[in-house]
Amino acid sequence: MMAASPSAAGGYTVSGLSVRKSEQIADLIDLFSKTQYRAKEVSPRVEAIEKRCLELFDRDYKYSIISNSSGEVCGHYPRQIVFLEYESTEVDRDRDRFESTVQISKLQDLVSRSKMARCRGRFVCPVILYNGKHICRSATLAGWGELYGRTGYNYIFSGGSDDTCTEPEEVPEDDPAVRNGESQLFDKVRGHDIKLLRYLSVRYICDLMVENKKVKFGLNVTSSEKVDKAQRYADFTLLSVPYPGCEFFKDYKDRDYTAEGLVFNWNQDFVDAPLTIPARFTQNLNIDWTRYQSWDLVEQTQNYLKLLLHIINSDDDSGLLVHCISGWDRTPLFVSLLRLSLWADGAVHANLEPAEILYLTIAYDWFLFGHMLPDRLSKGEEIFFFCFNFLKHIVSEKFSALRKQRRKNSHFKESDFTVEDLCQLRSRDRGSITSLSSDFSLITEELPGASCPNADPVDLFSGHPQASSGRRAPASSPPMVSWCKQNPLDETLSHPANEAKSSSSSSSNQSDHGVTRSGSSPLAVPTRGCSLPSERQARLEAVREIFLAAYSSTVGLRSSAPSPSGAISGLLEQFARGVGLRGSNAIV
Repeated sequence: MMAASPSAAGGYTVSGLSVRKSEQIADLIDLFSKTQYRAKEVSPRVEAIEKRCLELFDRDYKYSIISNSSGEVCGHYPRQIVFLEYESTEVDRDRDRFESTVQISKLQDLVSRSKMARCRGRFVCPVILYNGKHICRSATLAGWGELYGRTGYNYIFSGGSDDTCTEPEEVPEDDPAVRNGESQLFDKVRGHDIKLLRYLSVRYICDLMVENKKVKFGLNVTSSEKVDKAQRYADFTLLSVPYPGCEFFKDYKDRDYTAEGLVFNWNQDFVDAPLTIPARFTQNLNIDWTRYQSWDLVEQTQNYLKLLLHIINSDDDSGLLVHCISGWDRTPLFVSLLRLSLWADGAVHANLEPAEILYLTIAYDWFLFGHMLPDRLSKGEEIFFFCFNFLKHIVSEKFSALRKQRRKNSHFKESDFTVEDLCQLRSRDRGSITSLSSDFSLITEELPGASCPNADPVDLFSGHPQASSGRRAPASSPPMVSWCKQNPLDETLSHPANEAKSSSSSSSNQSDHGVTRSGSSPLAVPTRGCSLPSERQARLEAVREIFLAAYSSTVGLRSSAPSPSGAISGLLEQFARGVGLRGSNAIV
């Protein structure tokens, strides 16, 4: 495959784009849009997707497999769940024998025992390995309604099988047997869940639910670590970061896929989970967390991603768990953004090209973990599309997890580089970049007065050192900062429409591109006609461009009303032409 090369204008030429790989992505999305993955109902097309995912993981990692061959552990988890153990070197790749660092039989046993603790059996599952830390996903904790229902139905009468589409049998809460047996059963199943979390060295748990407990028909069906009455999860650092569910993304679609200015209604009756973050994570992000209910969808997603990146860069070797309710909408959104953001920095999956990392995150993080894309599309809840279209909002170095490390390790002086060296520094960082041609001026915009990428923005992270090799014991309950619902009048006064727009707008999200400097003093550079994108920006834009082309040729976008400017259809038509993918699913 030909590598992409920087053009004179700072973009990337189309020569590096593999049409075949883009067609594979289009084929993947086409299948995904028609079928929800079930581990016990696998076709040859799905088998090919599973095999391709393993090949892509194998490029950079040595891994073991948690077996789920017929969905016996979880019906909507991959049949071969990848447990990443360590990054592989050239020597490792040439070595025949795999030196495992984990007791996979013990891990398999912990998984099997802990699955009952979480909604729909979606147990804590490691999916990303970053600096030796596991980033995990799961559903929330099963409440007594689901737990007793699944215990009595799925695990007894169905011989232990787990059909995640089966609704829990509802048991009256005032039943004495329920009240008397609840504590003992919860001690057992949640105890296994905690053992699995500790085995994976997970310390931080980020809960995206906007409610404390999920209530259906007046019954508490699911629960959450943050409201566990027995405080079983007190040794973990719990973060309540409420984020709108998939239903909210119908509003996104109905606004012609415009997230700017779209604010969630926090005054709905079922919304009772406040934003609660440990104080030490609120001090160094330059974010006014008290205004979270006034943020639009762009700013909220940006700030939550910054928080997650800040957590995984904390000065210990502890892992992170991210979950919502069922773990198949909001959870893959942030897992996918984390994977892509870290990849854009060269911190994970360093040997994958844009088309390959896109294939991996769609196939593994979304499809094989059971996202119900056909159902979401039928309802207009386009959270899947939002995820990849959102990449344009995180191209800035402010979202780079490695900025601090690069600045800390740099031993060069500004005088060691010419202006041209600085402009080309990022394009020589790591690996080849695959992107579309520089004809896509909608993506690579000219910035008057800018000459080079990576101007030094405000540092995202604190001055804490990187993760050490020693294991830090879990701390007792840390200081927490919690924000509850606003007064409706306050919310009206703080609505984004009544204040100046921040970096959430698409027109301003590229204003902070400049040169990453080795020293601390400013460096004046001459003005050029067009800015050169940073390596991070070019990578993420390439992924987004490939996605838009594949999506437009398969699913397509459906505007709620004809756009006077034809902006949506015109944009996607350009992408479709640019990569040679022309489909019949035009924008309607």
